Amino acid sequence: MPLKLKYKVALVTGASKGIGASIAEHLAAEGAAVVVNYSTSKEGADRVVAGIVNKGGKAIAVQANVTNPADIKRLIAETIKTYGKLDILVNNAGIYEFLPIEDVTPDHFHKMFDLNVLALILVTQEAVKYFNPEGGSIINISSVASVLTLPSASVYSAAKAAVDAVTKSLSKELGPRNIRVNAVNPSLVETEGSRSGGFTEGDFHDDLLAKTPLGRVGQPHDIALPVVFFASDDASWITGETLVISGGLR
Repeated sequence: MPLKLKYKVALVTGASKGIGASIAEHLAAEGAAVVVNYSTSKEGADRVVAGIVNKGGKAIAVQANVTNPADIKRLIAETIKTYGKLDILVNNAGIYEFLPIEDVTPDHFHKMFDLNVLALILVTQEAVKYFNPEGGSIINISSVASVLTLPSASVYSAAKAAVDAVTKSLSKELGPRNIRVNAVNPSLVETEGSRSGGFTEGDFHDDLLAKTPLGRVGQPHDIALPVVFFASDDASWITGETLVISGGLR
């Protein structure tokens, strides 16, 4: 079968591990040249790049804190310098933290919104300058928490609901330029972050699993494969959608 993303260039933010790493690997496996963005984990990003290159793919790692406008400009400039264009943007960089209302602070609010929402907007703003007239695809990694609101997740849920709203608004704004904008909204996915946060065991995990018809938590590839679909021409008439990937959890 022909590669779905041959000759395409993709940028994945926050791609040194977990869902972002799997997305980068799957995009590369379909022929895309991939920019693996990372903020602090150079070792992780280099490992993702090496894995792609060892399988015959194309990838580079570029450090950038995507809450910093100067870093964003450098990230996009490095992408264009290396590959000459940009066709696919995956806004994956994000952070989560659950706090009861008594513990919510302005710092907590800004930490959630600066990376999950503002950075996504700023990266998109800079990236679309370099999409060619044929258009392209932007995929935002949101969360089922945007609609399946959980106790102690008021700020995180609000941030991901904002991502969903931004996705729909940008799909209408960028549609005339043939740039499609969609979101994928995972439930709990087993990653380094979810394991270290204690979400893959204990009462939270067990309660979530009991409410999940397919009876398991997600794996990074469960998210990466739908992202490849949205990035490809298979989804050429799909924009403004939010795809819940949750094993049936509602």
